[in-house]
Amino acid sequence: MDIIVGIDVSKDRLDVSVLPSGMAFHVANNHAGIDDLVRRLKTEGATVVALEATGGFEMVAAAALSSAGFAVAVLNPSQVRAYANALGRRAKTDPIDAAVIAAFVAAVKPPIRPLRDAETQGLSALVDRRRQIVHMIVAEENRLRMAVETPTKKSIKRLLAALRRELESLHADLDEQIRKSPLWRVREQLLVSVPGVGPTTARTLLAEMPELGNLDRRQIASLAGLAPWTRQSGKWKGKSFIGGGRGKVRTALFMAAMVAIRHNPVLKAFRDRLVASGKARIVAVVATMRKLLTILNAMIRDNKPWQSA
Repeated sequence: MDIIVGIDVSKDRLDVSVLPSGMAFHVANNHAGIDDLVRRLKTEGATVVALEATGGFEMVAAAALSSAGFAVAVLNPSQVRAYANALGRRAKTDPIDAAVIAAFVAAVKPPIRPLRDAETQGLSALVDRRRQIVHMIVAEENRLRMAVETPTKKSIKRLLAALRRELESLHADLDEQIRKSPLWRVREQLLVSVPGVGPTTARTLLAEMPELGNLDRRQIASLAGLAPWTRQSGKWKGKSFIGGGRGKVRTALFMAAMVAIRHNPVLKAFRDRLVASGKARIVAVVATMRKLLTILNAMIRDNKPWQSA
């Protein structure tokens, strides 16, 4: 029988619930507490350990548990909360949440995917930081357009100059990170060979979707949140929607698809064909994103660069 562990993560502590024994305890969310957690779970013979994604507070615990040999699942909090609502458990405390997480894993049996290694996490952190700097630059450029007073304009321009220098430094750090890995160098060259896919999109995919090339087209679309789901009851059929998945990947693919619609003959023809058949333009763009991801997945799987018909 599987021994399933649910862990509710907060900044300072980890609340733990074990099934089927029902044992519950908590430890500090620091290295000493996590070491104690690993020892106790080994004593219990835990087979699956599940944590909710909490904006990064779960990463140290997840990495330590994975290194200790446990099968670790990092769950979407909204799915766990929906499961709790379905059970009628409206009360929400950390010990209750840990028990719900364990029950969710026992009932749903979510897939256990390998955690990203330290190098991939480092690349992801750099990609995230670049995104933050770009957002700050855009915000300051908007303020500059609205500014009237000369001292305000000077202040904004000084900050913009510093942000642009930092962006250049981050690009150099990203280049160095990619150069460290022969596999990343090869994969980046494969990805950017597709018209519409630039270094930013390629590096986002390398950092946020290491499964690329190892899943089939349906699985990879679902992982990115690009697999449409339908709403239907009896004779009524609602519109299909996309959602969930990895938002950073979806954002990068949206920008790449918008460029590809103009500069990639294959994807442009695909999108135009959908629009000509009566599809809404945004639906055609989403379908183009999904097709682009499918193409990139096949290229990484087969280790072949883009070849236009």
